[in-house]
Amino acid sequence: MADVYRALDDETRRLILDELSARDGQSLFQLCTVLTTRHGVRSTRQAISQHLAVLEDAGLVTSERRGRTKLHFFHPGPLEAITRRWPTTRRDAT
Repeated sequence: MADVYRALDDETRRLILDELSARDGQSLFQLCTVLTTRHGVRSTRQAISQHLAVLEDAGLVTSERRGRTKLHFFHPGPLEAITRRWPTTRRDAT
C-alpha cells in the first residue's frame, strides 16, 4: 500500500493516471504529447517513462506491447483497496 501512496504523491503521476483514466491504452509518445499540450508538463520522455515505472510498481498501471509500441493501461484495483479500508460513507454512531 505504501507504493500506492508514493506513486500518488507526485502531480505528474496523478496527471498520467487522469489521462489514462480518460483514454486507456496510450503510448509513451501519446502521453508525453497530451501532458505537454493540456497540462504544460515539460518533462522528458525518459522522465515520463520513469513515472510510468513507479505507477507500474504500485500496480496502478499495466503495459503491453503491440508490435513496436508499448501501450499503458490504468488499473484502479489498488485505489479500490484504499476505499475499502476507509469507506467514504459515514456510519451513524448510534
